[in-house]
Amino acid sequence: MEKKFFLLFVPIVTVLAVGTFFEKYHGHAFAADHIYNAWWFILLLAATGVVCIAAILRQKLWHTPHRLLLYSAAVFILLGGGLTTWTGQHGSLALKQGEPSSTCITDNGATFNLPFTVTLDRFELMTYPGTKAPMDFISHVTVDGKQAAISMNNIYRHRGYRFYQADYDMQGGSTLSVAHDPWGIAVTYLGYLMILAGLLWMFLTPTSRFRRLLRGLPLILLMLASNAQATPTTLPRHTADCMGQMYVLYKGRICPLQTLAKDFTTKLCGNATYQGLTPEQVLSGWLFYSGEWIDEPMIKIKGNNLRRQLGMDGRYTSFANLLAHQDLFTQQPLPKDLRAADEKLNLIKMVTGSEMLKIYPVTDSLGALNWYSQNDPLPLSVGEDEYLFIRKQLGYCQELVVTGDFTTLETVFQKTAEYQRKQAAAVLPSRFQFRAERLYNALSTGRWLAMTSITLGLIAFLLALYAPSMNTRHPRQSWHFHIATAVTALLTLFLLLIFALRWIAGGHVPMAGGFDSMNLMAIAIGILSLFAAHRHPSAPSVALMAMGFCLLVAMMGGSNPPVTHLMPVLSSPLLSLHVAVIMTAYALFLICMLSSVAALILPSRRNHFERTNLLMLYPAEALLATGIIIGAFWANISWGNYWSWDPKEVWALITLLVYLYPLHLSTRQGHSTLRFHIWCIAAFLCVVVTYFGVNLLLGGMHSYN
Repeated sequence: MEKKFFLLFVPIVTVLAVGTFFEKYHGHAFAADHIYNAWWFILLLAATGVVCIAAILRQKLWHTPHRLLLYSAAVFILLGGGLTTWTGQHGSLALKQGEPSSTCITDNGATFNLPFTVTLDRFELMTYPGTKAPMDFISHVTVDGKQAAISMNNIYRHRGYRFYQADYDMQGGSTLSVAHDPWGIAVTYLGYLMILAGLLWMFLTPTSRFRRLLRGLPLILLMLASNAQATPTTLPRHTADCMGQMYVLYKGRICPLQTLAKDFTTKLCGNATYQGLTPEQVLSGWLFYSGEWIDEPMIKIKGNNLRRQLGMDGRYTSFANLLAHQDLFTQQPLPKDLRAADEKLNLIKMVTGSEMLKIYPVTDSLGALNWYSQNDPLPLSVGEDEYLFIRKQLGYCQELVVTGDFTTLETVFQKTAEYQRKQAAAVLPSRFQFRAERLYNALSTGRWLAMTSITLGLIAFLLALYAPSMNTRHPRQSWHFHIATAVTALLTLFLLLIFALRWIAGGHVPMAGGFDSMNLMAIAIGILSLFAAHRHPSAPSVALMAMGFCLLVAMMGGSNPPVTHLMPVLSSPLLSLHVAVIMTAYALFLICMLSSVAALILPSRRNHFERTNLLMLYPAEALLATGIIIGAFWANISWGNYWSWDPKEVWALITLLVYLYPLHLSTRQGHSTLRFHIWCIAAFLCVVVTYFGVNLLLGGMHSYN
């Protein structure tokens, strides 16, 4: 069986991996035509189906129903994919208002006609209240005399055809995706249901291998300043905090000015604070004391070559130094490091010029509410008093700063917030949301929390590993176990608080970005380890290390990112379920990898670590398979295609297949536990590529870039 595995699965995995790189450099259409839809690849998939059928017959799997369901599911999914390719129709239907149409264009330029016409009555772009950020796209159409509304995640079905909102143009036209797949979806969905049923049966059947491992577990689980300088002048902390309590239109949403300040500070120096100053103090320093701040070496520059060109001794430079080297920014195109420096240069110009401070809500003569900065052109309907207030308010604040009248300045900030609440009461976030976002901003931690978690986890892990040599008969009674458990619990609660605050502030479950997914993985690891701690004393220490790595990766993306509106296509309950299930699976794979590292360190415990890994690999594989299936359902609802060979999809499938081997290897009598653990360590590279490689290198519709 092992030879068959390598003869069949290794070529499939290799082709899938190579296909994602072909797509990166040659485009999706090229990869689809030359790899995923190529006759030789279809034969390879067909051979997989034949092997599954042969295994059912040879091993008489009807005696083990859960295995029969799983093997049969693979056959049905492969057959369903073939039926979709051979009998399904997928294309796009471009519509102009009032003009009936029935001609659809496929990805390769071919056309097919619908047996009826579709007419666009009107297209509607819905925005979040008080902003121009899109909330939904809606096509109001007439199909065969019937009126319907098609929007994101709200498809329309008619005579076997499904219509999805795909695109629009500025002339009021709309583009719909059209799918007609009478056989493939039904057969594929049946395969998905069989997988879910087989997995559930496996976990519930007392005689299954997983249940035997669970009963027989005798386990010992896992294992494994800068120079001081003068602080530049800025507003007092309390005064700056009052400024941060005003509202601002930032990144398409209305939020506390504190949020803009935090992002501004983080963008410039890589941290949410600077020399003990709050983000609001940093922002107010640039607003009101820019003459001092232009010489402050607080702008972080990446790239040794660029640092040499700027004459830098360390990693930070000043705004004045960047201005003195503006000739560097004339290159076309700008290198990556120079482009990042230019972005920071322009960001400071936008702040000091007040362009970013869209803090004045104004309703025009048509009743539309928009937010303006001090120097923006204002509607002609603005009254004289309001006009003078908008044009002069920041100038008056500057006068108060010069005279040192911070009490009056705080009053001005408070009056401005009252003005905002009066003018834009209907679209402002609730006070509860506002306070939640301010608390979330205040809890920005930076990298220190991640590094502390990793360090404490490593120390506790080493103590747990060598507890037997210290004659500790009851590891759960040891002091390091209690400390690791307490710290893990506190860190998990803190991350849950961050999760809840982002949910409240953003108005949606925070699972759509890189930071959110890593935060969720850390939470999953913490919860899993706390549940396992009573039987596996070293679980909390391993969890601390794993959670620290997750937080470090999240912070490397630029510290805590801003809360943003959810893209319309992501406004689906399936998003939360899909991300939660997938990230829990990745968390289990990470713990398995660390467990195998511990097994290499302590050869005498390899058997124990193998049994531990198997107890995690079964649910991890089940969760990953379930997450892929949920993603397929979601994609079919949103885009009309349950599988599109996107790099993220492909690498998730590769990960699923690669982790099948250690499960298979463990069933062989006399197998090498060393090989098992090496594979578990190497297999985690697939998780790394799936999450980071796709996001940072391969791209695709699932990328967080």
